[in-house]
Amino acid sequence: MDSTDEKLLELLTANSREGTSSLARKLGLSRSTVQDRINRLVDRKVIAGFTVKKHPEFEGKMISAHVLLSIDQKYAQQAIGLMKTRSQIKTLFVVSGAYDLIAIVKAPTMEEIDQTLDFILAINGVNKTNTSLVLSAKKET
Repeated sequence: MDSTDEKLLELLTANSREGTSSLARKLGLSRSTVQDRINRLVDRKVIAGFTVKKHPEFEGKMISAHVLLSIDQKYAQQAIGLMKTRSQIKTLFVVSGAYDLIAIVKAPTMEEIDQTLDFILAINGVNKTNTSLVLSAKKET
């Protein structure tokens, strides 16, 4: 990967929908060269996919909660599998320390957050949770 690929990645990260013609102008390359570079980056698994970045105003309407979970290890895989099925659970981290997992929960209402927490607590093997609601975000990428 050279500096041109890095610049291309930077441009695509800022706007994954930008057309190859526009990218080519910014990079001083032909459209076909840019397309070839994108294809190579995808083939080499440098680019894992193209996605939509939600507008901060929309994200601001979502309530976020960080849920720390203590789980009986013999039920861990089953519990993780069940949590993956819940659309409100956006991210699951396996962590070290006093807790085993951190679940990032996002929903438009407190009622939906509460229902998701009830769902988590009903999972066999979940021993304890500690939930923190996000009041504001000072930096997001």
